[in-house]
Amino acid sequence: MYTPRKRTCAARVLQAALWAFLSGCALPLLAQQEPAFAHYWELEPQFNPAAAGRDDRLSISAAVQTHASGFDDAGSTMYAGADVALQLGRTRHGLGAAFLNDAIGLFAHKRFSLLYSYHFRLWGGRFSVGASADMLSEIVDGSKADLADANDPAIPSGEVSGAKIDASFGLGYARGPIALGLSCQHALAPTVLLGETHEIAVKRVFNFTAAYNIRLKNPLFSIVPSAMLRYDGADMRGDFTARFVCQRENRRLYGGASYSPLHSVTAFVGGTFHGIDLSYSYEASTEGLGMNAGFHEVTVGYRLDLNFGKRGRNAHRSVRWL
Repeated sequence: MYTPRKRTCAARVLQAALWAFLSGCALPLLAQQEPAFAHYWELEPQFNPAAAGRDDRLSISAAVQTHASGFDDAGSTMYAGADVALQLGRTRHGLGAAFLNDAIGLFAHKRFSLLYSYHFRLWGGRFSVGASADMLSEIVDGSKADLADANDPAIPSGEVSGAKIDASFGLGYARGPIALGLSCQHALAPTVLLGETHEIAVKRVFNFTAAYNIRLKNPLFSIVPSAMLRYDGADMRGDFTARFVCQRENRRLYGGASYSPLHSVTAFVGGTFHGIDLSYSYEASTEGLGMNAGFHEVTVGYRLDLNFGKRGRNAHRSVRWL
């Protein structure tokens, strides 16, 4: 199964996987793929550029995820991004920027992205088309490897790095309580050269998201089921989430759980106070690493009212912030 973050984090197992996949003169290395954040609904621009500018306000978000507790070189993932809507005449556009730093074992993956989206009315809702220009940086530090044969040419003796231009594309649709998204990350499927003898092949990753906001009889409460599917052309991972939300004016509390078949279960709790969103989750592996080798994740979000977006009948609330 495709497990962006659920493969083992022990350095020796990573090295064994490398050994099995290395061959030929130009030696390909196991690529870092995009991380699977537990709070995917809060970090939509991270994987779908069409989500940029969906909210009328300037939206700033950040997340930190620590990998597999109790393992050496387990690493962590950090993300920071911002996006804003611009109303130019009768047209609506979204602009954004994002940075990702992902480290695990011998590998470090960095991505800087500039996002653009175009929003328009369709089928009674709002449709968006987005694209991002991405700069990828891949690093492999062979000095961290604990090998039986220190002269094995399959593993670099020191740190090697490379960079490549990439692109991502996405679609989004929202109407009333329904929100859908479809995106393709690493659309160019680049091969990043690391020195003269190594390379990393980056796979395309397809993402699909869906969410529905269920209003209860008490207007303070709602239930938001959502799902995210990730597919890399061979394997798939699904995350199915239910959130219970209590909101009064600008204050909000929520909690819930996610289940990823054959991978993990996640519990989370969060809220909004004085305009700041703060949430924590713990993701426990149900396969392989075990329940105790969990992933801690913290997300922070802030939205600032600006005059760039047109107010009035086209204003709406993003499902990212339900």
